[in-house]
Amino acid sequence: MTNQAFIKKDHLTFSLPLWENLLPGLEIGITRKQGGFSEGAYKSLNLGLHVNDDNAAVKKNRQQLSENLGFPLESWVCAEQTHGNNIRWVTKQDGGKGSLSYSESVRDTDGLITNEPNLLLTMCYADCVPLYFLYPKGRLIGVAHAGWKGTVLDIAGRMVEEFNNHGAKAEEILVAIGPSICGKCYQVDDRVIDKVKKLLEDCNEKPYNHKYEGQYELDLKRTNYLALQQSGVPSKNITVSGLCTVCEEKEFFSHRRDNGKTGRMMSFIGWKE
Repeated sequence: MTNQAFIKKDHLTFSLPLWENLLPGLEIGITRKQGGFSEGAYKSLNLGLHVNDDNAAVKKNRQQLSENLGFPLESWVCAEQTHGNNIRWVTKQDGGKGSLSYSESVRDTDGLITNEPNLLLTMCYADCVPLYFLYPKGRLIGVAHAGWKGTVLDIAGRMVEEFNNHGAKAEEILVAIGPSICGKCYQVDDRVIDKVKKLLEDCNEKPYNHKYEGQYELDLKRTNYLALQQSGVPSKNITVSGLCTVCEEKEFFSHRRDNGKTGRMMSFIGWKE
Protein backbone atom coordinates (compact mmCIF):
# COMPACT_ATOMS: atom_id res chain seq x y z
CA MET A 1 0.00 0.00 0.00
CA THR A 2 1.38 3.37 -0.96
CA ASN A 3 0.37 6.61 0.73
CA GLN A 4 0.88 8.81 -2.28
CA ALA A 5 -1.55 11.53 -1.28
CA PHE A 6 -4.21 13.23 -3.28
CA ILE A 7 -2.84 16.74 -3.48
CA LYS A 8 -4.53 20.11 -3.65
CA LYS A 9 -4.54 20.99 -7.34
CA ASP A 10 -6.44 24.27 -7.39
CA HIS A 11 -9.22 26.19 -5.62
CA LEU A 12 -11.79 23.49 -6.49
CA THR A 13 -10.08 20.10 -6.51
CA PHE A 14 -7.61 17.57 -5.18
CA SER A 15 -5.94 15.38 -7.81
CA LEU A 16 -3.71 12.30 -8.08
CA PRO A 17 -0.73 13.28 -10.28
CA LEU A 18 0.76 9.80 -9.96
CA TRP A 19 -2.05 8.45 -12.16
CA GLU A 20 -2.38 11.43 -14.46
CA ASN A 21 1.16 10.71 -15.62
CA LEU A 22 0.24 7.12 -16.54
CA LEU A 23 -2.55 7.87 -19.02
CA PRO A 24 -2.31 10.97 -21.21
CA GLY A 25 -5.38 13.17 -20.85
CA LEU A 26 -6.50 11.58 -17.57
CA GLU A 27 -8.33 13.75 -15.01
CA ILE A 28 -8.81 12.18 -11.60
CA GLY A 29 -9.68 13.69 -8.26
CA ILE A 30 -12.25 14.89 -5.77
CA THR A 31 -13.70 18.31 -5.17
CA ARG A 32 -13.08 20.54 -2.17
CA LYS A 33 -15.75 22.17 -0.01
CA GLN A 34 -14.86 25.76 -0.94
CA GLY A 35 -15.11 27.80 -4.12
CA GLY A 36 -18.78 27.48 -5.04
CA PHE A 37 -22.11 29.29 -4.95
CA SER A 38 -24.19 27.39 -2.36
CA GLU A 39 -25.17 29.00 0.95
CA GLY A 40 -25.93 27.98 4.53
CA ALA A 41 -25.27 24.34 5.44
CA TYR A 42 -24.20 23.68 1.83
CA LYS A 43 -21.60 26.42 1.62
CA SER A 44 -20.11 26.50 -0.84
CA LEU A 45 -19.11 23.95 -3.52
CA ASN A 46 -21.94 21.49 -2.96
CA LEU A 47 -22.17 19.15 -5.97
CA GLY A 48 -25.13 17.06 -4.72
CA LEU A 49 -28.49 17.61 -6.43
CA HIS A 50 -30.29 15.40 -3.89
CA VAL A 51 -29.62 17.15 -0.55
CA ASN A 52 -32.26 19.96 -0.60
CA ASP A 53 -29.81 22.65 -1.63
CA ASP A 54 -30.94 25.29 -4.12
CA ASN A 55 -30.79 23.54 -7.50
CA ALA A 56 -29.71 26.68 -9.33
CA ALA A 57 -26.67 27.01 -7.06
CA VAL A 58 -25.73 23.34 -7.50
CA LYS A 59 -25.99 23.68 -11.28
CA LYS A 60 -23.70 26.74 -11.15
CA ASN A 61 -21.26 24.70 -9.04
CA ARG A 62 -21.33 21.87 -11.56
CA GLN A 63 -20.88 24.22 -14.49
CA GLN A 64 -17.87 25.79 -12.78
CA LEU A 65 -16.33 22.35 -12.16
CA SER A 66 -17.05 21.36 -15.76
CA GLU A 67 -15.11 24.36 -17.05
CA ASN A 68 -12.31 23.74 -14.55
CA LEU A 69 -11.85 20.13 -15.70
CA GLY A 70 -12.49 20.69 -19.37
CA PHE A 71 -15.28 18.10 -19.45
CA PRO A 72 -18.62 19.55 -20.63
CA LEU A 73 -21.70 18.57 -18.61
CA GLU A 74 -22.93 16.55 -21.60
CA SER A 75 -19.98 14.22 -21.02
CA TRP A 76 -20.67 13.60 -17.30
CA VAL A 77 -22.20 10.36 -16.06
CA CYS A 78 -23.84 10.64 -12.64
CA ALA A 79 -25.50 7.90 -10.59
CA GLU A 80 -28.42 7.48 -8.23
CA GLN A 81 -26.31 6.03 -5.41
CA THR A 82 -28.14 3.52 -3.20
CA HIS A 83 -25.34 2.14 -0.96
CA GLY A 84 -25.40 -1.11 -2.92
CA ASN A 85 -22.94 -2.94 -5.16
CA ASN A 86 -24.54 -2.51 -8.57
CA ILE A 87 -22.04 -1.57 -11.28
CA ARG A 88 -22.79 -0.11 -14.68
CA TRP A 89 -20.67 -0.22 -17.83
CA VAL A 90 -21.21 3.14 -19.52
CA THR A 91 -20.80 4.37 -23.08
CA LYS A 92 -21.16 7.62 -25.03
CA GLN A 93 -24.93 7.11 -24.96
CA ASP A 94 -24.83 7.68 -21.19
CA GLY A 95 -23.11 11.06 -21.49
CA GLY A 96 -24.98 13.79 -19.63
CA LYS A 97 -27.06 11.45 -17.48
CA GLY A 98 -27.77 13.12 -14.14
CA SER A 99 -25.46 16.04 -14.80
CA LEU A 100 -28.20 18.65 -14.30
CA SER A 101 -31.12 16.53 -13.03
CA TYR A 102 -30.90 13.92 -10.27
CA SER A 103 -33.99 12.11 -11.63
CA GLU A 104 -32.11 11.46 -14.87
CA SER A 105 -29.11 9.81 -13.15
CA VAL A 106 -28.10 6.21 -13.88
CA ARG A 107 -30.48 4.32 -11.62
CA ASP A 108 -29.50 2.30 -8.54
CA THR A 109 -25.76 2.30 -9.21
CA ASP A 110 -22.67 2.70 -7.01
CA GLY A 111 -19.97 1.80 -9.54
CA LEU A 112 -19.27 3.10 -13.06
CA ILE A 113 -16.78 1.70 -15.60
CA THR A 114 -15.85 2.65 -19.16
CA ASN A 115 -13.07 2.37 -21.72
CA GLU A 116 -14.35 5.28 -23.78
CA PRO A 117 -12.63 8.67 -23.90
CA ASN A 118 -14.29 12.01 -23.23
CA LEU A 119 -16.66 10.69 -20.54
CA LEU A 120 -16.39 11.89 -16.93
CA LEU A 121 -17.48 9.27 -14.39
CA THR A 122 -18.68 10.86 -11.14
CA MET A 123 -19.98 9.97 -7.67
CA CYS A 124 -20.95 12.11 -4.65
CA TYR A 125 -19.73 11.77 -1.05
CA ALA A 126 -19.81 13.21 2.46
CA ASP A 127 -17.70 10.65 4.41
CA CYS A 128 -18.09 7.47 2.32
CA VAL A 129 -15.06 6.05 0.51
CA PRO A 130 -14.30 7.01 -3.11
CA LEU A 131 -12.65 4.13 -4.99
CA TYR A 132 -10.90 4.82 -8.30
CA PHE A 133 -9.77 2.10 -10.73
CA LEU A 134 -7.37 2.24 -13.66
CA TYR A 135 -6.04 -0.33 -16.14
CA PRO A 136 -3.71 1.86 -18.20
CA LYS A 137 -2.97 -0.69 -20.96
CA GLY A 138 -6.66 -1.15 -21.76
CA ARG A 139 -7.58 2.46 -20.96
CA LEU A 140 -10.19 1.14 -18.56
CA ILE A 141 -11.33 3.49 -15.81
CA GLY A 142 -13.85 3.19 -13.00
CA VAL A 143 -15.15 4.85 -9.88
CA ALA A 144 -17.18 3.47 -6.98
CA HIS A 145 -18.94 4.75 -3.86
CA ALA A 146 -18.32 2.64 -0.75
CA GLY A 147 -20.16 3.51 2.43
CA TRP A 148 -20.26 0.77 5.05
CA LYS A 149 -23.09 -0.99 3.22
CA GLY A 150 -21.35 -0.99 -0.15
CA THR A 151 -18.09 -1.97 1.55
CA VAL A 152 -19.53 -5.09 3.23
CA LEU A 153 -21.31 -5.95 -0.04
CA ASP A 154 -17.77 -5.97 -1.49
CA ILE A 155 -18.24 -3.33 -4.15
CA ALA A 156 -14.41 -3.12 -4.29
CA GLY A 157 -14.17 -6.81 -5.22
CA ARG A 158 -17.07 -6.52 -7.65
CA MET A 159 -15.30 -3.68 -9.47
CA VAL A 160 -12.19 -5.86 -9.78
CA GLU A 161 -14.36 -8.67 -11.21
CA GLU A 162 -15.83 -6.32 -13.80
CA PHE A 163 -12.35 -5.18 -14.81
CA ASN A 164 -11.36 -8.87 -15.10
CA ASN A 165 -14.36 -9.40 -17.40
CA HIS A 166 -13.02 -6.68 -19.68
CA GLY A 167 -9.52 -8.08 -19.99
CA ALA A 168 -7.67 -6.68 -16.97
CA LYS A 169 -5.95 -9.13 -14.64
CA ALA A 170 -6.16 -8.20 -10.94
CA GLU A 171 -2.41 -7.68 -10.73
CA GLU A 172 -2.60 -5.11 -13.57
CA ILE A 173 -5.31 -2.96 -11.95
CA LEU A 174 -4.41 0.20 -10.05
CA VAL A 175 -6.75 1.37 -7.29
CA ALA A 176 -6.84 4.63 -5.37
CA ILE A 177 -8.76 5.05 -2.13
CA GLY A 178 -9.70 8.70 -1.78
CA PRO A 179 -10.38 11.10 1.10
CA SER A 180 -13.08 9.77 3.45
CA ILE A 181 -13.88 9.32 7.13
CA CYS A 182 -10.99 7.92 9.18
CA GLY A 183 -11.10 5.09 11.70
CA LYS A 184 -10.89 7.42 14.69
CA CYS A 185 -13.96 9.35 13.53
CA TYR A 186 -16.17 6.42 12.55
CA GLN A 187 -17.92 4.51 15.31
CA VAL A 188 -20.26 1.60 14.48
CA ASP A 189 -22.10 -1.17 16.29
CA ASP A 190 -21.95 -4.99 16.39
CA ARG A 191 -24.33 -5.30 13.45
CA VAL A 192 -21.88 -3.55 11.11
CA ILE A 193 -18.81 -5.28 12.53
CA ASP A 194 -20.42 -8.70 12.07
CA LYS A 195 -20.77 -7.93 8.35
CA VAL A 196 -17.16 -6.71 8.17
CA LYS A 197 -16.02 -9.96 9.81
CA LYS A 198 -17.94 -11.95 7.19
CA LEU A 199 -16.38 -9.94 4.33
CA LEU A 200 -12.88 -10.48 5.72
CA GLU A 201 -13.30 -13.94 7.28
CA ASP A 202 -10.15 -15.21 5.54
CA CYS A 203 -8.10 -12.16 6.54
CA ASN A 204 -5.94 -12.10 9.67
CA GLU A 205 -5.99 -8.31 10.00
CA LYS A 206 -9.05 -6.65 11.52
CA PRO A 207 -9.64 -3.02 10.45
CA TYR A 208 -11.50 -2.04 13.62
CA ASN A 209 -10.95 -1.43 17.34
CA HIS A 210 -13.32 -2.40 20.12
CA LYS A 211 -14.14 0.78 22.07
CA TYR A 212 -16.69 -0.43 24.61
CA GLU A 213 -19.71 -2.73 24.77
CA GLY A 214 -21.24 -2.95 21.30
CA GLN A 215 -19.21 -0.07 19.85
CA TYR A 216 -16.20 -0.14 17.53
CA GLU A 217 -13.99 2.27 15.59
CA LEU A 218 -14.06 1.11 11.97
CA ASP A 219 -11.48 2.08 9.35
CA LEU A 220 -13.47 1.94 6.10
CA LYS A 221 -10.45 2.78 3.94
CA ARG A 222 -8.51 -0.12 5.41
CA THR A 223 -11.52 -2.43 5.04
CA ASN A 224 -11.67 -1.68 1.32
CA TYR A 225 -7.91 -2.03 1.03
CA LEU A 226 -8.09 -5.54 2.54
CA ALA A 227 -11.06 -6.45 0.32
CA LEU A 228 -9.05 -5.35 -2.74
CA GLN A 229 -6.14 -7.53 -1.65
CA GLN A 230 -8.53 -10.47 -1.26
CA SER A 231 -9.57 -9.84 -4.87
CA GLY A 232 -5.98 -10.15 -6.05
CA VAL A 233 -4.93 -6.51 -6.34
CA PRO A 234 -1.34 -6.30 -5.06
CA SER A 235 -0.55 -3.94 -2.21
CA LYS A 236 1.90 -1.99 -4.39
CA ASN A 237 -0.97 -1.13 -6.76
CA ILE A 238 -3.17 0.47 -4.07
CA THR A 239 -2.85 4.15 -3.22
CA VAL A 240 -4.54 5.41 -0.05
CA SER A 241 -5.25 9.02 0.85
CA GLY A 242 -4.54 9.99 4.44
CA LEU A 243 -7.13 12.79 4.33
CA CYS A 244 -10.17 12.47 6.61
CA THR A 245 -13.41 14.22 5.64
CA VAL A 246 -14.37 14.75 9.29
CA CYS A 247 -11.01 16.03 10.53
CA GLU A 248 -10.42 18.34 7.54
CA GLU A 249 -13.39 20.61 8.21
CA LYS A 250 -12.17 23.43 5.95
CA GLU A 251 -11.73 21.11 2.97
CA PHE A 252 -14.62 18.63 3.07
CA PHE A 253 -18.31 18.17 3.81
CA SER A 254 -19.04 15.49 6.41
CA HIS A 255 -22.42 13.85 7.01
CA ARG A 256 -21.33 12.68 10.46
CA ARG A 257 -19.66 15.87 11.62
CA ASP A 258 -22.40 18.13 10.21
CA ASN A 259 -25.28 16.06 11.66
CA GLY A 260 -26.67 14.98 8.32
CA LYS A 261 -27.31 18.42 6.83
CA THR A 262 -24.41 19.15 4.52
CA GLY A 263 -23.23 19.27 0.93
CA ARG A 264 -21.46 16.65 -1.17
CA MET A 265 -18.03 16.43 -2.72
CA MET A 266 -17.74 14.81 -6.15
CA SER A 267 -15.18 12.25 -7.22
CA PHE A 268 -14.34 12.19 -10.92
CA ILE A 269 -12.29 10.23 -13.41
CA GLY A 270 -12.15 10.56 -17.17
CA TRP A 271 -9.65 10.76 -20.00
CA LYS A 272 -9.64 13.06 -22.98
CA GLU A 273 -8.56 11.87 -26.38
